[in-house]
Amino acid sequence: MSDYDDDILVWSERQGALLRRRAAGDLVNEAEVDWPNIAEEIEDVGRSQLNAVESLLRQALTPLLKAEAWPDCRDAPSWRADAISFRIDAASRYAPSMRQRIDLAHIFRLARRALPATIEGQPPGPVAETCPMTLEALLAVGTARCERSGYGSANTPVPASRTLLHHPACGIACGMIVVTMEASSAS
Repeated sequence: MSDYDDDILVWSERQGALLRRRAAGDLVNEAEVDWPNIAEEIEDVGRSQLNAVESLLRQALTPLLKAEAWPDCRDAPSWRADAISFRIDAASRYAPSMRQRIDLAHIFRLARRALPATIEGQPPGPVAETCPMTLEALLAVGTARCERSGYGSANTPVPASRTLLHHPACGIACGMIVVTMEASSAS
């Protein structure tokens, strides 16, 4: 039984040191390098990142749907803010190769299923059956484009003075918000 099975921390530190020595050109005992588990761990890093992005997207969509279903609830602004935070976190972990593997329709269905039956004794209002935003729109916080209304795009960024949390042209409280920094080009 290797350190991998007994103590993953010891194993990872030892394997890391061996790989660094090997990369520097030092001779190492090849029998000590645990290639099968190293390969598995490298693959697991990618899968873990993909799972994290998918989870963050679901966590972003759920409060957006709650805000759409209960727009008059006192917590709706907080839900929209939470969604924005999750979208930012998802975007920071996203890698372009994930695009082909992310099933946004499935993630949206999971978010819909997570909606409670009532909030403050009120049943939900109508919400979209399918995700009204593309993956790119969910991940773009700043120059985002609402897929329903078409407002904003990569070519025509949403004006910095305009923060959209809910607008009538869109069928969902999309939580599209413009995160801008004060222009530093003036300095």
